[in-house]
Amino acid sequence: MPISRQTVTDYTDANGEHVTVNARLDRVRSALQPDTGASTYRFSRKDIETIPGGDNAPMNAVLLQAPGVAQDSYGQIHIRGDHNEVQFRLDGVQLPEGLSVFGQTLMTRFAHSMSMTTGALPSEYGFLQAGVIDITTKNGSTDPGGEVSIYGGARDYFFPSLQYGGAHGKWDYFVTADFVHDRVGIENTTPKFNALHDLTNQYHFLGHVRYTADENTRISFTAGVSNAYYQLPNNPGQQRQFANPDFLNSELSHQVYGSVNSADLNERQKEITDFAILSLQKEIGNFSLQSSVFSRYSSLGYSPDALGDLVYNGIAQRAQRSVMSTGSQTDVTWRAAPDHTVRFGYQAYVERTVSKTDSTVYPQTGTDSDGNPIYSGATENIHDGNGRTGWMYGLYAQDEWRPVRNLTINYGLRFDGVDEYTHSKQVSPRINIVWQPWRGGTFHAGYSRYFTPPPFELVGGTSLNKFANTSAAPGTLQDSTVKAERDHYFDAGFAQTLLPGWHASFDAYVKLAHNMIDEGQFGSPIILSAFNYRRGQVHGYEFATDYSHGPFSVYGNFAWSRAIGKDITSAQWNFDPDDLAYIQHRWIHLDHDQRWTASAGGSYSAFYKTGHPLRLSATMVYGSGLRADGAVPNGAKVPQYVTFNLSLVQSFQDLFQVGFLKRTQLRLDVINLFDRRYELRDGSGIGVGAPQYGLRRTILTGLSQRF
Repeated sequence: MPISRQTVTDYTDANGEHVTVNARLDRVRSALQPDTGASTYRFSRKDIETIPGGDNAPMNAVLLQAPGVAQDSYGQIHIRGDHNEVQFRLDGVQLPEGLSVFGQTLMTRFAHSMSMTTGALPSEYGFLQAGVIDITTKNGSTDPGGEVSIYGGARDYFFPSLQYGGAHGKWDYFVTADFVHDRVGIENTTPKFNALHDLTNQYHFLGHVRYTADENTRISFTAGVSNAYYQLPNNPGQQRQFANPDFLNSELSHQVYGSVNSADLNERQKEITDFAILSLQKEIGNFSLQSSVFSRYSSLGYSPDALGDLVYNGIAQRAQRSVMSTGSQTDVTWRAAPDHTVRFGYQAYVERTVSKTDSTVYPQTGTDSDGNPIYSGATENIHDGNGRTGWMYGLYAQDEWRPVRNLTINYGLRFDGVDEYTHSKQVSPRINIVWQPWRGGTFHAGYSRYFTPPPFELVGGTSLNKFANTSAAPGTLQDSTVKAERDHYFDAGFAQTLLPGWHASFDAYVKLAHNMIDEGQFGSPIILSAFNYRRGQVHGYEFATDYSHGPFSVYGNFAWSRAIGKDITSAQWNFDPDDLAYIQHRWIHLDHDQRWTASAGGSYSAFYKTGHPLRLSATMVYGSGLRADGAVPNGAKVPQYVTFNLSLVQSFQDLFQVGFLKRTQLRLDVINLFDRRYELRDGSGIGVGAPQYGLRRTILTGLSQRF
């Protein structure tokens, strides 16, 4: 299902000519950014609807059905052993990075279709290159009409939504909005059925309007909003983290420990994202182009439990971060000759990030006879804040050359630079070769030089000296600047159509990294911080297959991966000095390294040729377990797990026999069908905060009405 090859259909309705022109322009836009030589897994509208939950499913749940995608806590995904180097594009335009940790800023409901491209990428893809998620948004041409939906169930899950699209003359438009309320906003810190203190309220909106001036010109505007409010789940029975001999026996200790319970903390986080994209698409003879300007604002605020955080961690910190990114992207295709297609373009971003913290700590008054610090019973307030403006940019040019009918060679150069906390540049050659020796068979091999700037919004700017001689003093004051990552990436694979409707593929890859970027959560605020390993290596392989015939479809894939790093060379103050010393001369597994990952699914539609089809679908996700601390940092792993999801959808056409009402749909979804208890994280490992457990069995029902 997820590896189906999507084709664009020319829809016909009362605005048939307008819709046909837009379908052709959609194909032209897709050709601006080809995936020659890379591995691409596509999710058509049918694929998305078939996954349990459909449009209601979070986007990471959809992407987990692609090969080599491992799940992590906070809704994060890892593609081919990388941490968060995933870029999201809306209709071909790359969105700048944001600050969301938990939230699904881009909802599945926004997508008419989407694709995930990974491997040795052509030169038009820069900055974040582990995977490119390109979302073709719904619009008035492909998704006309409206739909209202109510979805919900266990743990107070309540998810109403509304969408409407249409076309008038040269205009078409689409809007969708939803509200999410439940008590499982973040993964449970315990294996129990319900989490403590885990309420979330989220609001999402996407609007899309296009003006098709003529058959060669189109202007589009897309805007979105995501507001999310979270309670951070509590973990009962925690040991006192801020524990030293002097403090444990002090009057202050007896006073506060009797009134503070880790099951009753009240930590909260708020995440906001707003974005807008204005694009011009134009064809001029042998040239096609799309030029866009865009802006994204993202903010994150953490509110501590004023006493609880202080008692358990030695610091209660109210933290605020925001980033404002504005930029431009242009992609041009020149059909220079029958066997040469030249592409070139650029991306440029100007970013402003602001960080503020207000911390309450215990001041250190001295040391005891054993050298342990002694703290005052009084508290001290520390304010820290900084702001910085920077920019990054990329230029590329490439030629897709077909020397013979069944051979394609795509070669090009990319130049990238960053002037933010770090200042560096790189010229990156790339080449991909695709050979089709026989019908239905395709070999590909490629090499890409990558340059990945550190995430501007995640680079810490803490004034460490302010926390010296307090209960929040770091183990080391070393804080080298996070650097840009530089990689050599090799990829090769083969795909074959075995029978009509049956496809299979195999892919292998190796990444050799210098200054490998990783991210971790350090301290109570759930804000990821970036750091570098001086050297990194990632390699693995993937197998995928799918089959579809009439009302039946099935797919499956598995992947093996190994990701290791050596010598942490930036943001060292976040780490235990003993861990730093061990890692300096030894390779360790990255905390997100998962050896085996697999997913599978299938669907069958009964009565599919009637007006009341009944669809049964199921999906499976398997993981051998992310890393945890053992005898050495990241030297162990959490136990393996497998979960199954089930969906039953009954559709009725004209159920109420009312002219303006169309399809009615009833759905039943069961997440984690067999109620498996499984850990994603156990709370240990480099850059890992609290433990997180996967969602227990959850039964959800929904009703939607088209009009």
